[in-house]
Amino acid sequence: MRSARFAACANGSPATGASEAVHEMRVSVDAQLAGARLDTALAKLAGVPRTRAAAAIRAGRVLRNGEAVKGSESVAAGDRIDYEIEAPPALNALPEAIPLEIVFEDEHLLVVNKPAGMVTHPAHGAYRGTLVNALLGHVAGLPVGQGEEAALRPGLVHRLDRDTSGLLVVAKTPRALELLGRAMQQRRISRRYVGIALGVVAPASGTLTGPIGRDARNRQKMAVRANGKPAVTHYRTVEALRGATELAFELETGRTHQIRVHMAALGYPLLNDAVYGHPDRRVALPGQALHAGRLAFAHPISGVPLEFSLHPPAAYAAARELFRGP
Repeated sequence: MRSARFAACANGSPATGASEAVHEMRVSVDAQLAGARLDTALAKLAGVPRTRAAAAIRAGRVLRNGEAVKGSESVAAGDRIDYEIEAPPALNALPEAIPLEIVFEDEHLLVVNKPAGMVTHPAHGAYRGTLVNALLGHVAGLPVGQGEEAALRPGLVHRLDRDTSGLLVVAKTPRALELLGRAMQQRRISRRYVGIALGVVAPASGTLTGPIGRDARNRQKMAVRANGKPAVTHYRTVEALRGATELAFELETGRTHQIRVHMAALGYPLLNDAVYGHPDRRVALPGQALHAGRLAFAHPISGVPLEFSLHPPAAYAAARELFRGP
């Protein structure tokens, strides 16, 4: 193994100057990861999928305290892990013939219903089969905005988590993208969600304002952090269930995993959220019980008010019935 170019503290955050081809680093295991499998611990510390961490271990590019070990072996607090993980292949967004549920479309924009389980745009671990791939198969030449990863998000004004279903607005022209993006920044696009939280949520309604940033111990998660970005989530109870609560959420900001992080921090994680809560095998949902059910905004060109509403999918409704009980 080549000598590591970087040093990292317990949270696995790399110093600057990383190689574009290979990520090399030394990390230390903290007490919270003690007892975990090496491949699981490395994935969390390095902020990569476990499959990539496991592949690096099998290839002999990972040492625990100077020795090569199996990915199934456990780690202890204070263990030193040196590793090299190859950077993933370059991403691109290509058109694919994937069916879309189009709620509204004109020459400037379209509103779609994204199913739970579909990734919004290409990312490492999801190169194909995303909503963007489907959109490019439906509309040639979607506009690209500004930013480092803009080419992977053509037409997108906002996003939904992979396992969140519901409404998304997509711009079809550069002017529509610019104006819709400005409307989003100025909070003139109303987004309302419904979700099922575990427990009897108290108070029954309120506003959550904890700033959100990357979790210091797991780079694949977000957390409420003092140095995070401002985040505002309004919630109210829709229905008190048996051991759970259905809530309506309205967002003022659009941080990654915002509703899920805020509810977990409040002590009421969303049903079947494997990242911020725990999975529930009784439900058929692919992930958290969360649905973007209402979207309202002024048409960027005509100014005509538009409002769209969709009921949650059948799997969400079945989960809700489970908690209603007899």
